[in-house]
Amino acid sequence: MAWLWLLAAGACEIVGVVGFARISHGHRASGALVTGLAFSGGLACLHIAMNSLPMAVAYGVFTGLGTVGSTAIGILFWGDSAHPARLAWIGGVVVAVVGLKLSM
Repeated sequence: MAWLWLLAAGACEIVGVVGFARISHGHRASGALVTGLAFSGGLACLHIAMNSLPMAVAYGVFTGLGTVGSTAIGILFWGDSAHPARLAWIGGVVVAVVGLKLSM
């Protein structure tokens, strides 16, 4: 169950970053609301997950999910670079997150 909370925390992290993007694109009120709610929810879910998972694993997976997810959103919706080297480094983050999960 802790892993589901951790996935929810990562999803909230991605939504929070989308809120930041909304703020930077001129939608200040809605972006701030999305950012505040999403990051609050993400930290609450992370807290619950850390009741059962080691802190280093939980936080590493949480930040990895946020990094990979926000990069994917940026590429798909905001025209961020999908340069092969960038994708390779993101692949490294995925490998690291899977390694943290498998090392438990």
